[in-house]
Amino acid sequence: MNNSADLPRTRSHPLSFTTKLAYGLGDFGPALTANVYVFFLMVFLVSVAGLDPGLAGSILLIGNLWDAVNDPMVGVLSDRTQSRWGRRLPWIVLGAIPFGFTFFLQWIVPSSNQTVLFVYYILIALLSNSFYTIVNLPYTALTAELTADYNERTSLNSFRFAFSLSGGIAALALVFTIFGVVENSGQQYVWIGAIGGILATIPLFLCVWGIRNVAMAADQQRLATATVVKIPIVEQVKVAFSNRPFLFVIGIYLCAWLAFQNTAAILPFFVVNYMKLSGQVSTLSAIAVQVTALIALPFWTWVSRKVGKQATFTMGTGIWLLGQVGLWFLQPGNTSWIYPLAVLVGAGVSTAYLIPWSMLPDVVELDDLNTGQRREGVFYGFMTLAQKVCRGVGLFLIGLSLKQAGFQESVAGQPLPVQPPAALEAIHWVTAIVPIVLLLISLVLVYFYPISREVYAEILLRLHERNKERGDQAADANPE
Repeated sequence: MNNSADLPRTRSHPLSFTTKLAYGLGDFGPALTANVYVFFLMVFLVSVAGLDPGLAGSILLIGNLWDAVNDPMVGVLSDRTQSRWGRRLPWIVLGAIPFGFTFFLQWIVPSSNQTVLFVYYILIALLSNSFYTIVNLPYTALTAELTADYNERTSLNSFRFAFSLSGGIAALALVFTIFGVVENSGQQYVWIGAIGGILATIPLFLCVWGIRNVAMAADQQRLATATVVKIPIVEQVKVAFSNRPFLFVIGIYLCAWLAFQNTAAILPFFVVNYMKLSGQVSTLSAIAVQVTALIALPFWTWVSRKVGKQATFTMGTGIWLLGQVGLWFLQPGNTSWIYPLAVLVGAGVSTAYLIPWSMLPDVVELDDLNTGQRREGVFYGFMTLAQKVCRGVGLFLIGLSLKQAGFQESVAGQPLPVQPPAALEAIHWVTAIVPIVLLLISLVLVYFYPISREVYAEILLRLHERNKERGDQAADANPE
């Protein structure tokens, strides 16, 4: 992929297909690892490693509490990075291999002792979350740098999430294949970690190679108009959270993503323990969600161009709600409606991938207009933090709910225990009702989100006038 043709373009010009393709590829690896974590980590910790459900949930919560420091810190540091490769690419290159290796370490069972397991998995959670941030946060921040066009950003994100969803499908296919080939449950996850770690690492290098010219040109353009003012990290955080539209975007994303992560994490328990079906049905229904979301992406991108981002999110979430309501009425043993409901959920989940991340670059432009600085790393740091908080908090609450309801963890080599009625009812509520409440809140937030297509056009116009004025002043100060 030679992107030299893109070099003379500005951020207002369309990106080439190869640039979008290469950029999208960068989310394949993080999505693959994240989906394995969401769908299988809780099951692995409880049913294979043999951890108490409460301890398992606590491990993931602690890892995500660390992200409250880690994510904003990496965001600010990447904003301040100076290199011939720009601000973001060095982080991705240096973090790629450790990112894949820590994913592999997650699936090792070093002991049968609860204390040893607890300490080991906390350390792995801290390391894996850190390297996830190091590669994924600078990558996502590139969206706002590569293009300033309102619709082009939605298009760029559609490529990104096409690969993100493909990574999710690949994760489920990988697990499904290994489960069918390897009989020992412990060895199954070791193979998942080894192959998944390699598959997660390689696309990151291909992404950097494919977008390097465009990213470097965008960074040079930023330097030509940027006002260099070093603001302490704490002050930058205050500025970010004084940006009202940013608070709406974070709220929309937190609610929608927590609803998805919650459903994904509880799904194996819902299918196996509540519905009395096989784990194969759980994996296939998860694949149905991801495949549907992938297929729906081009449609929602087209809809967004026609009616705007808020209306698109509202339509998609309405379809998603139908699927969640259907899960509430699903009866044990009934397989006929599982896959149609998975399709409904997947069609709505597609907008949760696409729309909040397409709103975020608009927030960055508003911050640039108000402050004169490009701080993509700060905003994307908190967005990435929100993503991981959803995963960690969701899994913690699921683990806590199961423990309080008396869920019986599995013992290696023994049949699955019979779960008490309270545990089954807890699984039922967490699967259906909790996501419904979260999605309704997200709809209220998106209704009041203040940056419409027209407002964004005004922001861009004012930025253009300001940057032109700066350029004229620089020319007057440095005549030939």
